Amino acid sequence: MSNADHLEQFAVSATSESETKTVVEAREFEFIVDEPPALGGSNSGPNPVEYLIGAWAGCLNVVVHTVSEERQIDLDSVDIEIQGDLDPRKFLGAAEDVRAGYQEIQVQIDVESDADEETLEALRAEVEERCPVGDNIGNPTSTKVALESIE
Repeated sequence: MSNADHLEQFAVSATSESETKTVVEAREFEFIVDEPPALGGSNSGPNPVEYLIGAWAGCLNVVVHTVSEERQIDLDSVDIEIQGDLDPRKFLGAAEDVRAGYQEIQVQIDVESDADEETLEALRAEVEERCPVGDNIGNPTSTKVALESIE
């Protein structure tokens, strides 16, 4: 059985409503991506890089609970804080020698549990390894961007 037999496809479609505001549809859901006023937006939703780390937080939450259940670790609460340092000069065309994306992202997962430190460290390591969004952030992913003129 090939890897392709196990693939699930996820997709979104998006429409530009302004220079900064995008309406995104995912399954039966819709969400707004926008920039804060300081970056020229109308602040009607989180910006793209906030959604990226927000998606990682959501993914980590699912994986923490999944792995904890598999390992029979009781969790009373899970809180996740993620922050990243981004240098906007590449995006703004002011520098070419820096990355356009986050330079570094820090993740803090706080759990309330009676599990010991060794158990929690093993949980952390497996969660980090199994989180799909973290995998996409931490490793190169093949991408193909096409731009076409429509009539």
